[in-house]
Amino acid sequence: MALHSTLPIYKVTYELLVLATEVTRHMPRDFKATMGAKLREECLELVVLIYRANSAADKVPHLTRMLERLQVAELLFRLSKDLRLIAVKHYAAAIELTAAVGRQANGWRKSQATSPAA
Repeated sequence: MALHSTLPIYKVTYELLVLATEVTRHMPRDFKATMGAKLREECLELVVLIYRANSAADKVPHLTRMLERLQVAELLFRLSKDLRLIAVKHYAAAIELTAAVGRQANGWRKSQATSPAA
């Protein structure tokens, strides 16, 4: 088992968390504590789920939850863009990162679902 912080999916997800933290810092005050906090919370939970999946014998439930949380993060980024709380360039960067995380999580989940039980 590799150290979770050396996994490519961890690095991209951590980059997403950094982006969420950065864009939240520049949100208007009345959205910072609600939408911004939820956005950071979802991205932080993604990082935690990578750790849990990496250390669990059965990784699929953690990866499934991760993909669900990823959809919520994408929704929050889109809503933030639509409400003009974040710049379009930040939204584009976030979607690139969420797509990369989603591809890696789906690949990891598929490889775990098809591998024989240990």
